[in-house]
Amino acid sequence: MTTDTVDRADQEPRTDGADAWAVLLPPGRYEAERLVHHDTFELNSAEGTQPRLGDQVAVLVDAPSRLVALGRVTDIGDLRPEGPPVERVEPRLVITYTRRSFDTPVSADGLAVDGPVTPLDPTAFQALADQLGPPPPRQPWMVSLNLPIEAVSAAEAVREFWAYVQELGPRELPAFVWPSGNELAMQTFVLGEEANQDPEEDD
Repeated sequence: MTTDTVDRADQEPRTDGADAWAVLLPPGRYEAERLVHHDTFELNSAEGTQPRLGDQVAVLVDAPSRLVALGRVTDIGDLRPEGPPVERVEPRLVITYTRRSFDTPVSADGLAVDGPVTPLDPTAFQALADQLGPPPPRQPWMVSLNLPIEAVSAAEAVREFWAYVQELGPRELPAFVWPSGNELAMQTFVLGEEANQDPEEDD
């Protein structure tokens, strides 16, 4: 998936020299991204110099500083809360991912980041992107959930199944995944990470 479709021909040249940015994921968002696939993420940005549509973004997590994704700014505006009008609204950014590396982040220790949104020299952005390298090839996987459910009919069992999935979700339910055609390579994932589900191996 790519988002290199933003028409930048009618944009005025920047006066701050920035076309790339470092963005820190808000607390807890990194864990959420490892649990469920998202195409975009939205955050409140600091006042002052702001990214524009089409600007490149290096998505980072802190402590330690690591690069987990690349993206582009695809929407900007004000975050206006529901309810009565307020005197002050928060600047808002929507970033669409163009490259993800949440499971294998790369170090960004040498990058000076000041706040949730920091202007980034395009050369520094490219150096970070080069660390990720080309995206690995995609392949088919089989993913399964197995839940023992007592019910009076198949239809009721299915309803109970989806109720459990909605209630427990990826934080509690183990998902079984294996490359298509190689069930012997099955792995179990909980909380976005491989988990051992064999009690005998824990002894």
